Amino acid sequence: MAFPVPLLEAPGPPTAARASAPVADAELVAQLQLGSETAFRTLVARYQGRVYRTALALLRSPEEAEDVAQEVFVEVYQSIGRFRGEAALSTWLYRLATSGALKNRRKARAKKRLAYVTSLLGFGHAGLPEPPDYAHPLALLEGQQQLQLLLDRVACLPDAQQVAFTLRHEQELSYAEIAAVLCTSVPAVESLLFRARQTLRQHL
Repeated sequence: MAFPVPLLEAPGPPTAARASAPVADAELVAQLQLGSETAFRTLVARYQGRVYRTALALLRSPEEAEDVAQEVFVEVYQSIGRFRGEAALSTWLYRLATSGALKNRRKARAKKRLAYVTSLLGFGHAGLPEPPDYAHPLALLEGQQQLQLLLDRVACLPDAQQVAFTLRHEQELSYAEIAAVLCTSVPAVESLLFRARQTLRQHL
């Protein structure tokens, strides 16, 4: 395909997905596979907000979430020709967003461990990086301290539980949609959410 990958809108969070779109996802995919630049821009406009908010909920850093969202659409641009529709387009995008965010977070943790070990060995004098400032959308509705405690506890959940919890309570996906994103069953999703809620109740 010859069309360029457009940059995500900045600054600030992306606009929400459009409530009604004239082109169905299946037709959009067909147009993308033919190399339509208009279709690609429609895809970004339709799903940019959901992808960004999913990454933001997992990373709690607007800058890192923007990077992940950009990477998701670059991945779509590069691999849309291989997309065969085994899953819904939205499922594929959520899968890319969650896997990209988790990969980003693992890299960040590895860098922090390296910085810590380096400081112990005396190879450098720089301290550990400060956690990024983060203003979660729910802060408008919840008390800041209570919200921060919840976010900290959610961040400590195992990856699968955290993704399931985020997709359910941040993105309001159905159990079936979450199961598709995680490549698992609905009962498995129910179990993940049950364990996540149990853990959060014990610490809140």
